[in-house]
Amino acid sequence: MPRSGADARRRLQQAALELYQERGFDRTTSAEIAARAGVNERTFFRHFPDKREVLFDGEADLRAALMQSVAEAPGELPALDALLHAFRRAAQILEDNRAFREPRLRIIAATPTLRERELAKAAMLTDALAEALRQRGVADRLAGLAAATGWATFHHAAQDWIDDPSRSLEKHLLQAFDDLRGLAS
Repeated sequence: MPRSGADARRRLQQAALELYQERGFDRTTSAEIAARAGVNERTFFRHFPDKREVLFDGEADLRAALMQSVAEAPGELPALDALLHAFRRAAQILEDNRAFREPRLRIIAATPTLRERELAKAAMLTDALAEALRQRGVADRLAGLAAATGWATFHHAAQDWIDDPSRSLEKHLLQAFDDLRGLAS
């Protein structure tokens, strides 16, 4: 079996998900993940700095895609609409990885250290979104408020999508942002 590249990375992620579901995150080691994936532990660490990051892989790509989409949003869009534009474009990334996202969320919800890590990653994403809005000319205090509100709305829509897969993530996003506008009016 290949020990590096996308295939090994995918196998490591799948092995981690399986073991975390079977044994729990805390009772699973990186060596066990590597063995299940058919690689050695050294290969595991070439792909992931620790066993937590298996569940957060792609966060940097998502952050970059969101920032780029905010930058590319039509200039006349207000801050929240620029964020919705970015979230709609990034929705495909999540939809393409739905089989990974559902068990991932359950594992994170069951593990306090992973919930803490998710909050830290969410804070980094929110900061990046606020910076992208600032670069569009949104005032600093409004950029932070819009980014935090937008991310919370996106997170809400993503959870609704996991709970109700009969509708696309984009439809859940549109509904969540409509609900947000309704609350604000």
